[in-house]
Amino acid sequence: MVKSMTGFGRSQINAQGYEVTCELKSFNHRFFDLHTRISRRYGYLEDRIKDELKKNLNRGRIEISINIEKTQGKARNITVDKGLAMAYYESLKDLAGNLNISPDFALMDIFRLPDVFNLADAEEDPEVIWEVMKEALEEALGSLMEMRRKEGENLSQDILARNGYILSAVNLLEKRSPQVAAEYREKLRSRIADMLGNVNIDENRLLQEAAVFADKSSITEEIVRLKSHVKHLEELMQSPEAVGRKCDFLVQEMFREINTIASKANDIEMSQIVVEVKAELEKVREQLQNIE
Repeated sequence: MVKSMTGFGRSQINAQGYEVTCELKSFNHRFFDLHTRISRRYGYLEDRIKDELKKNLNRGRIEISINIEKTQGKARNITVDKGLAMAYYESLKDLAGNLNISPDFALMDIFRLPDVFNLADAEEDPEVIWEVMKEALEEALGSLMEMRRKEGENLSQDILARNGYILSAVNLLEKRSPQVAAEYREKLRSRIADMLGNVNIDENRLLQEAAVFADKSSITEEIVRLKSHVKHLEELMQSPEAVGRKCDFLVQEMFREINTIASKANDIEMSQIVVEVKAELEKVREQLQNIE
């Protein structure tokens, strides 16, 4: 099923002592282009986020913003440098003896000295954080994918309608081509008659000239390839895979064939049909820029 590259999804999950808010935006881009905004503290999770997104997204500029807040009181640990505390104590006692004063100081006096103790937050469990974050990511991704799917359906319907019109125009070109050769033969006969008057026209020579013209202006091969491309494009629109790049290439080939027909067309009616086909192909190409 065709999916658009444009979408938005948001989620907020509160679980296991964390509140995770996730916002996802996607835009048109030729390749998978990820931009992540997350606190440096949790930067180690970026690769896992990317891997999770790439399971569902093949192409587009992806912007993801993740905010993580603790909802429970922070557990804090106190660490004491016993060696440093003893060094302080011995130095203070030695200094008191040198100054001939009483080494009368309490434990708290040593505790207040620089670097004797350190207060730090308890270490977090990365797997717990990832579990909550993954749930938020999946919920936001689900919303984004649904939006991309709905827009993809609309794009697919529009492209299929234009593809059908192109096929009908190609059929008209196929029908008109032999008529152009026949008309050329009659015009050639008329011109020769006007120039030579009542002189008998060499029918073999006339047929030979008409055959040369018909061969040079033949668009049979281009018509066959165009019909094949039209059918292939319709099939791709029904494919469950990401088909944006394949369709881009296919439309390029369709332009190539119709341009060749344009160079061979020696007929106003055919030239008008070619112009209409090119206009529709350009609109299809514009729509394909939005497809994954």
